[in-house]
Amino acid sequence: MTTMIQSERRGDVLVLTLDRPERLNAAPPAMFVELRAALASLDGARAVLIAGAGRAFCSGADVGGGALGSEDPGNATFAALTESYNPTMAAIADLAVPVVSAVRGPAAGIGCSLALAADFCVASETAYFLQAFVNIGLVPDGGASWMLPRLIGKARASEMMLLGEKVPAAKALDWGMIHSVVADDALDATAFALAERLAAGPTVAIGLMRRQIRSAYEGDYAAAMLQEAENQRTARGSADSMEGGIAFLQKRKAAFKGA
Repeated sequence: MTTMIQSERRGDVLVLTLDRPERLNAAPPAMFVELRAALASLDGARAVLIAGAGRAFCSGADVGGGALGSEDPGNATFAALTESYNPTMAAIADLAVPVVSAVRGPAAGIGCSLALAADFCVASETAYFLQAFVNIGLVPDGGASWMLPRLIGKARASEMMLLGEKVPAAKALDWGMIHSVVADDALDATAFALAERLAAGPTVAIGLMRRQIRSAYEGDYAAAMLQEAENQRTARGSADSMEGGIAFLQKRKAAFKGA
């Protein structure tokens, strides 16, 4: 069986690399199933870094000969999304550890959704983000229509989706879509350093923060404050919280263990 995801543990960071460089890491449904399996076996990793092999992050879903070649392409596409792509996106959202994406070249279609699902998207100067579905008579998927208006507002999300034009890394940064832009040859080291920094943090609290941010998109003000209070109770009972308090009193840097 061909492996499409390369998994490497580097200290407390799990590095997952989309590995179909000859296809610009175009993602068939099986790639996202494999990615989801890798995310389900963190084995103590305290941060995840998702990258693409070669000169692209991910050029989109690879449905050539698959869904498009089916006798019933509509239902085949629906099945691919609901059984493969969407469950993987949901798994990323539900992770208890932070996620960084490292993007060079295209992040298109489902690849754009995957890149932006990370807590921090670090892009190289060659990167661009693309929702080109309108050019082939389709609609954005992988959660893009939920994610983009919240990240960049309705007008810019409409520009991306209805016009189907590339958004270069510098523009994506200006829009607030991504975390940072770096030189191409600095991308890997910069993204890993950020993932490593997150992995050294208070993992329980960071996982709760991820869930708070996601819930805040959907809930009201009072519900958000109640969730904060409940999460604070959980975080306050963690060993890292105890270490953080002692370190503060002792005027030293806290040594968080992720528990």
